[in-house]
Amino acid sequence: MVNGTEPAKPVIAIMGPTASGKTGLALELAEKVECEIISVDSALVYTNMDIGTAKPTQAERQSVPHHLIDIIDPSQSYSVAEFCRDTVKLIEDIHGRNKVPILAGGTMMYFNALINGISPLPKSDEKIRAEITTQAESLGWSKLHDELCRVDPVSGARIHPNDPQRLTRALEVYRSTGKNLTYWQQEKGEACPYPISQFAIAPSERSILHERIATRFDIMLEEGFEQEVKQLYERGDLNEDLPSIRSVGYRQMWQYIDGQMSYDDMRERGIIATRQLAKRQLTWLRGWEDVTWLDTFAKDNLTKITAKVTL
Repeated sequence: MVNGTEPAKPVIAIMGPTASGKTGLALELAEKVECEIISVDSALVYTNMDIGTAKPTQAERQSVPHHLIDIIDPSQSYSVAEFCRDTVKLIEDIHGRNKVPILAGGTMMYFNALINGISPLPKSDEKIRAEITTQAESLGWSKLHDELCRVDPVSGARIHPNDPQRLTRALEVYRSTGKNLTYWQQEKGEACPYPISQFAIAPSERSILHERIATRFDIMLEEGFEQEVKQLYERGDLNEDLPSIRSVGYRQMWQYIDGQMSYDDMRERGIIATRQLAKRQLTWLRGWEDVTWLDTFAKDNLTKITAKVTL
């Protein structure tokens, strides 16, 4: 553990929006430094969800040890608290092997909880959640988003009107406690005991990121994404309300297989949903403290990392 008599052992975080090159940079760094990669991605934890999550290949995972990938079934859930507990233990273990832990991914809620501490959010209230769902069915989610903006402008700016899961949770917290989600998120618990050198990678132009997202989605379709989701659909024990199936791309493909939309609509909505995810990730990162920005196409990213981290 970190203490006052020993120099802090390095931990490197590589954050960024989807399709920005996080995995590639982490693997490139692994060629220069003895390290192990800890995935910070809420979708990569699921087994049998490989194509739509752009999961590192078996060859990549064999060349560098990866953690928190393929650890639970899509029927299960994995909490932020579990991620923080597992990651702190992994960092300690990797340091014990005299290697550098690299945290790579785009689930900003995980990074936030790890670096700043977990918010002591109140437990879910099923009665209030049901009331919110009923109101949404009669009024529409945009009206409920307007309410959130009034009671919690910060969360209202961050949560998209078409994100019923997070919108429901934010309103539920306010209605059950009288204090908004922003208040609770500022009441931080214990953070990771290890100092983390934080880097964010993205293309300089938003339009380039959009092109990369569309290209990657089409590659996923070519690689058999439809068949991957069809196998999940045919299991019979999964549904589109599970966290796994709500993952970007999976929900749209699931709805296509279920007959709710055409193939072309699935592709378009999948790309749009992925772009919206990237926008939310960038919004998180723009307000981030102590982060060094890297350009996706820069040739000196490794130099910038090694200049800031004592390895």
